[in-house]
Amino acid sequence: MTQLTAPWLKISFTVLDILLVALLIYQVLVMIRGTRAAPMLAGLAAVAVAFYLARIGELATLNWLVSHLLPYIVFALIVVFQSEIRHVLSDLGRRITFMRGQSIDGDSYDDIVLAANLFSQHQTGALMVIEREIGLRTYIESGVAMDAKLSYDLLATIFRPSAPLHDGAVIIQKDRLAAAACFLPLSMNPVLSTQLGTRHRAGIGITEETDAIAVIVSEETGAISLAIAGKIERDLTVEQLRNRLSSELKRYMSPVALPTVAPQDEELREQESPLRDTAKMALDEPSERQTEGPRS
Repeated sequence: MTQLTAPWLKISFTVLDILLVALLIYQVLVMIRGTRAAPMLAGLAAVAVAFYLARIGELATLNWLVSHLLPYIVFALIVVFQSEIRHVLSDLGRRITFMRGQSIDGDSYDDIVLAANLFSQHQTGALMVIEREIGLRTYIESGVAMDAKLSYDLLATIFRPSAPLHDGAVIIQKDRLAAAACFLPLSMNPVLSTQLGTRHRAGIGITEETDAIAVIVSEETGAISLAIAGKIERDLTVEQLRNRLSSELKRYMSPVALPTVAPQDEELREQESPLRDTAKMALDEPSERQTEGPRS
């Protein structure tokens, strides 16, 4: 009986071995698809094929060069693919530890969505980064520490064009706003559209390095974008943004009434908007005093 089960057991382990290798290769291909690692890996494969053909053709000089450089190729690959390797290891760690999703209240979601809606209506550039399992302490220390309760009013005040902290990103930890005016790494992915500016590349860059989520509002068009895992979803509606955040952060977000702006009432919008430019008002005061003329 033992002699009969031994071959089947060996076949089972062989099949399992093949399946694990196939799964590993598949995960690597999925990970690098659409990133800067894809063309680099294709170039590396072409070089490997060339070296193999050189060995078959008995090219002595090229074979000697390969044999002496091969031990250093491993270190070169680690340097070249350090970002992708770090991303894979962090993702593997999250799966092994079975850590739960980000714990953040639905009200905090609504504050982010409402703020994005406000920035979109007034074409105010904004970059809001939501921390998940991987800590963002390095990037928090690059900005101005706040550690304040996250709220719609606070986000609207920070990203007001005349505010001193409107440049850079805000980093959100659970229901707290950890820091503002933070510097983020820019994505160097050559596949990205040339229409994306520094704000969008910074939002994509932080999601390439960590598992954070970046909500980006364009200053030129007011379009809302969402960056996750080095990929960007552009021209989202407010409802789409709410649904995506709810799905990624594993929390239910109840729909809330969004403030609307009447396009024909521009003057009233400027008066009620928390993003009105106070610097412009200050510049208009001297011209008004000049039209009044001297007082008796």
